[in-house]
Amino acid sequence: MQALVTGATGFVGAHVARALVERGARVRCLARSAARRDLLEGLAVDVAEGDLTDEASLRRAMAGIDTVFHCAADYRLYVPDPASMYATNVDGTRNVLAAAATAGVGRVVYTSTVGAIRPGPRGRPSDETTPTRLTDMIGHYKKSKYLAERVAEDWAGRGSWVVIVSPSTPVGEGDLKPTATGQMIVDFLGGRIGAFVDTGLNLIDVRDVAVGHALAAERGRPGERYVLGNENLTLEELLGRLAAIAGVPAPRLRLPHWVPLAFSALDTWGSRLVGRRPRVALDAVRMSRHRMFFASAKAVRELGLPQSPVDDALRRAVDWFRLHGYVRNRAA
Repeated sequence: MQALVTGATGFVGAHVARALVERGARVRCLARSAARRDLLEGLAVDVAEGDLTDEASLRRAMAGIDTVFHCAADYRLYVPDPASMYATNVDGTRNVLAAAATAGVGRVVYTSTVGAIRPGPRGRPSDETTPTRLTDMIGHYKKSKYLAERVAEDWAGRGSWVVIVSPSTPVGEGDLKPTATGQMIVDFLGGRIGAFVDTGLNLIDVRDVAVGHALAAERGRPGERYVLGNENLTLEELLGRLAAIAGVPAPRLRLPHWVPLAFSALDTWGSRLVGRRPRVALDAVRMSRHRMFFASAKAVRELGLPQSPVDDALRRAVDWFRLHGYVRNRAA
């Protein structure tokens, strides 16, 4: 396999690149000139500089490539200028698929998110068959990814070999920025989480997500979508797992949803006035009103998606954050 990975300097993309190298693929990574490449150090990959909005750079990067893994995305739960997010996530996906078609690329695996699937009622798990509309999406990130999925489906409908994979919440080492869940782990380790709300999420080892991408290219059916997830946990259960792994007490206070919602709304309003990022993204609080539970039976059955213990991934994440200086002295 001659593979191109977009977003390979990020958390999921770097693991995808590593998994492909380990499976014997020759890997080229698309990276912006200013992007940090810490996660690619020591990995036998070529780097092609380019950008999702630069169509010429995409065509150059795809020369000689037979499989594209489009992992790059603008992942922010607070964005002062939504237009830039849509340009990257929607128009960028259109550019990648157009460049792949022009270059004669045989297969494209597009990385979406379970965030583009409507949560099930009363905490019941959703899956690939759950009816979902744009109006179900909370925030610009989810809306942009939902629209990008429609772009991928359109290209598949025109005969391109495109498979969509929808990771749930990947955890593990190498969460460089970090993601929203990674930041929650960092905050927990630093003693900055004193309470929780009644919410839930589906977790999966980021290494399994990476292998799931490779399996989607090998075994996926074109035009299909596969949820890459594993274990559904309430936030209270997740914090309990982290407490046992890290030796940090778990919070016992459960807040009603209106408390963080009111705080975040005021904080967001104040942040706009002074030009800073809010401490708690309002969209994140709105999302927490739903248990984001999902079922991955289709990916396990058709792709052979691994289901490694989530606790092992959490332990690696805790160790990595501590080793790389993300955790400061615990706050009161």
